[in-house]
Amino acid sequence: MSDHWQETLSFAKNIRRELHQRPELSWEEHATAEKIRTVLTDLGIRWKKCATTGTVAVLNEQGSTPAIALRADIDALPINEDTDADWSSTSSGCMHACGHDGHTAVLLATARWLKLHESELSRQVILLFQPAEEGGHGAREMIREGALEGVSEIYGWHNWPAFPYGTMACPDGLVMCGNGTFDIELSGKGGHASQPEACTDVVLAGSAIVVALQQVVSRRLPPQANAVVSITQFNAGSAPTVLANSATIAGSIRVPDEATRGLVNHSITTTAENTAAAYGVECQVTHHGRYQATINHPVQAQAARAAWTELYGDKALDHGRPMPVMASEDFSYYLREIPGAFALIGSDDGRRNPYPCHSPHYDFNDRLIEDVCRWFCRLTGMRTPP
Repeated sequence: MSDHWQETLSFAKNIRRELHQRPELSWEEHATAEKIRTVLTDLGIRWKKCATTGTVAVLNEQGSTPAIALRADIDALPINEDTDADWSSTSSGCMHACGHDGHTAVLLATARWLKLHESELSRQVILLFQPAEEGGHGAREMIREGALEGVSEIYGWHNWPAFPYGTMACPDGLVMCGNGTFDIELSGKGGHASQPEACTDVVLAGSAIVVALQQVVSRRLPPQANAVVSITQFNAGSAPTVLANSATIAGSIRVPDEATRGLVNHSITTTAENTAAAYGVECQVTHHGRYQATINHPVQAQAARAAWTELYGDKALDHGRPMPVMASEDFSYYLREIPGAFALIGSDDGRRNPYPCHSPHYDFNDRLIEDVCRWFCRLTGMRTPP
């Protein structure tokens, strides 16, 4: 294996594009896991399965413990890709629309470089290739199966198209919000569109509920609160001349803590039920908890920022941007168990990467592979690649 930095970057770029062509949804990442494990084996790195499609690899096994862990997520999203990339998804209805292919490639590049210079490591390094970040609680299952055993601190990151290229946001404390979803089922009395007086209209009631829920954040929470309530689905009816018997509404919330979650969920329930009652419609609200907020530990957050600025200067930190980001991450599970930090690193370089995550037009910015690999190496105490 050649000790050549550019070969490592080329190796990772090729893997990234190969993974992009073969995306797999949460808990279905079998080919992705096989590719990761084959690469680790070829590099001479010992690994073990974890949480079915997850992989835990170890470097410098004779080094001091407790170890440091670095994490990448590996799953894709149920989205039809709409890009002109030569490496576009070959799987209909599935694409790497969040950059997990890039995160995986960065960690494999880091694995390759650290293995080449393993004798320079003073402590063990654990690499976590985690499945099912996109709502599947993959981090929780990795922890349950022992992924953090012997680990004292953990670091992760996410590419962020909303930030200028190369700028890092890694605050002490809250970096990303928790999330949840809700379903509202409405039951009324359907009938002929020409006789609304003989019916109880679930579409009218649902429309009023959608409007009323827009006021949960603005009127039920203090203005300093970091929270979002979004209605994402409203389904009803079978034909233009029929008033429906039932309708369903669904949505998503983003909250900074569990107290705010409880208040938001309670407000959604009471608002929906009382509004439905005013229209003579029955209402059932169900809440689904997903991830808690991602909260950095100050010592590790400072270490992450220091390593980044040592490499790229103080201007590479995102100064003054309001935090937290309202998106959510299951890296929060790791940070509830051990100290660590999660960073958002800008990917918008004004070229072909302006689209947000979860867009069908999105593609990972391969320039980040080099920058983040250098950062990961610095966090482990390894000398910076040339």
